[in-house]
Order: sequence, then C-alpha cells, then structure tokens
Amino acid sequence: MRIRVGYEMAYDFPQPTPMILMLHVHWSRVGDLEMPDHLITRPSIPLHGYRDSFGNWCSRLVAPAGSVHFSTSAVIRDRGQADPLDQDAIQHAVEDLPDDTIMFLLGSRYCDTDLLFDEAWRLFGQTRPGWARVQAICDFVHDHITFGYPHARPTRTAHDAFREKVGVCRDYAHLAVTFCRCMNIPARYCTGYISDISLPPPHAPMDFAAWIEVFLGGRWHVFDPRNNAPRIGRILIARGRDAADVPLTHTFGPGRLTRFEVVTDEIPD
Repeated sequence: MRIRVGYEMAYDFPQPTPMILMLHVHWSRVGDLEMPDHLITRPSIPLHGYRDSFGNWCSRLVAPAGSVHFSTSAVIRDRGQADPLDQDAIQHAVEDLPDDTIMFLLGSRYCDTDLLFDEAWRLFGQTRPGWARVQAICDFVHDHITFGYPHARPTRTAHDAFREKVGVCRDYAHLAVTFCRCMNIPARYCTGYISDISLPPPHAPMDFAAWIEVFLGGRWHVFDPRNNAPRIGRILIARGRDAADVPLTHTFGPGRLTRFEVVTDEIPD
C-alpha cells in the first residue's frame, strides 16, 4: 500500500521568532519513504537538523516577521494491515524491566501519576495484568472523555482530563499513559499521522494524532485510546514521555497559526 502524507501550515509572527519543528516521519519509517519528506518553507529559511534525546528528528530555524508557510508532501509504503494485537503479552515485574523503559514509569509534565495513583488502582487493580489491563485502561479512557476540538487546552494534564471528562486525542493519550504508569506498565506518548483507510465515510478533516505505546512481553505495543480500535496507515513522527517532549511546532515568542491542513490518503493502484 502507498500512502501520501503531508501538511501545510502558516503562521503570522510580529517579529523574528526562533522555532523547533518536529514534523518529519520517524527514523524507524524512513526506509519506507519513496521520497524524502523535506520541510519546505516560504519564504526560504535556513534550517538546522538534530536528533533529540529520544531519537526524534527536529528542525531549528528563525522565522522572519510576517507570514511564514511550512509544508511537505511525500509517499510512504505501508504494509496495509491494522495495528497488530498480542493479547497474550505479559506485564513485567518492575525489577525485570529493561533499564531504558524505567523513565516511562515516572510522572512527567502532563502525566501527573501522583494525583491518579489511588484512582488507577481502584479502577484497574482487579484486572488481569498484561494486555487485558492496558485494554481495560483504554476502554475506560475512551468512554470517559468526550472528544471535541473546542475542548482543546495546552495546559490540560491527565488529572485535569480525568476530572473534566473532555479533551482531544492528546488528552486521551495522557490519561491512558498515566494510568498505565500508575499500574507499573511503561508507557510513552506518540504523535503522527493516522489515516481513515478502510473506514466508512464521511471522514472528518485530517489532523495529526496522538496514541500510546506500552511495554509488554519484551517489546513495545501500540494502543489508541482515542479511537480504541486498530487502524491501517498509522505513521509515527515522534515519541516521548508526553506532549511536552514532542510538540509538532514550538515557538520561542508570540505567533498566530493562520492555516493548518494535514493529508493522509491512500494512493490507488
């Protein structure tokens, strides 16, 4: 299967503004790209690329005052299968976990485990450890939060989402990650493209999305508390502890987003 991915966004800046953009397809999928997903700027702006501490590819730039456009268009090959399931995946004892998973047991900016620890054990302490426990968490989060773009708020934590019961996909991901960590299951936050391939129309306008990965049975597995169903054409951009680690765009000064479009479409044979 071949999928066209891309975006176009524009900002208005009152003054030259440093930025970090995290918009490239993740290094683990670069080999699937038929063409590089080059970041195109208008006007032309010098870019500097680097890898962050999680291995995500980032671009640094200084946006000039006025209107600035960012875009890309690329084609990626995909196996065309839904997210894999492994319902026998076990939960590891904390003392048996690999060292590099431990950071994903700890609280972080948006995943306030200290405030949800007791609630997590009340809700999920009697569930079967492993895959079934994570699925129970995703089922709860999916039903507990009402989705809506008017509900978006950049300061909302997992505990806020639990209390307010509204949010967008990042809030679903933060709450599920937090519950998993409270239950001693390493969990990390992911952002990227999710397609509507194989889903019946009508389709909502495309957007970047957030989901989670959990460490069970010796490897990381995808779960999606927002959609709560396997999807075809999930393409990772970045992963970290929570959204604070992987903002798609980060501006070091005031700016106004004036245009935002995302494309994730299957290319017919």
